[in-house]
Amino acid sequence: MSDTPTLPEGLRRFVERRNAAPPQERCELCGVAIAHEHSHLVERENRRLVCACRPCYLVFMPRGAGQGRFRCVPDRYLHDAAFDMTPAQWDDLQIPVAMAFFFFNSDLGRSVAFYPGPAGATESLLPLDSWETMREANPLFKSIEDDVEALLVRREGDTFECYLVPIDACYELVGLVRLHWKGFDGGEEAKTAIAGFFGGLRERSRPVPVNETTS
Repeated sequence: MSDTPTLPEGLRRFVERRNAAPPQERCELCGVAIAHEHSHLVERENRRLVCACRPCYLVFMPRGAGQGRFRCVPDRYLHDAAFDMTPAQWDDLQIPVAMAFFFFNSDLGRSVAFYPGPAGATESLLPLDSWETMREANPLFKSIEDDVEALLVRREGDTFECYLVPIDACYELVGLVRLHWKGFDGGEEAKTAIAGFFGGLRERSRPVPVNETTS
């Protein structure tokens, strides 16, 4: 006779569900199983990220495919060591936290800025003069692919670091902040998660090529 105690049926099913492997991720277009690391599309109408297998991703690679409903999110990561901004210019952008991402929304026909917080991604209305000053000082802004790439800027004291990243990386950061944020200033858990995220960016990003900042 086994010495293992018998769990009540309801509790047994609960434990089995907790111990079960996570559900298999699937392509949201064709339903095939995909790996945890996979490609994304942006559904332009509602700004939704769509998980995609590689064949479905390639279908929408040519610009205008599928009547432009979806845009492929690229995998370009660049670090702009020459990013030029002052604390006063950051304050002029009226972003209340130390991180923000900027991208061009083709449906709106304008650049937009969002910053992560405990409630998700919040849009910041960009003062036109301040925005144009920052764009002119940082030519990398001109190379961003509409809808699917962003400039992610982080402030630490009076210094700034800037990356050109796929838009899904920005939403990954938003998810980390939402998951770990505690209290008024986020707490140590959130700060550790954010530091780890930017550490990963530094490792995978290559320096901005000269032609990307002068074109």
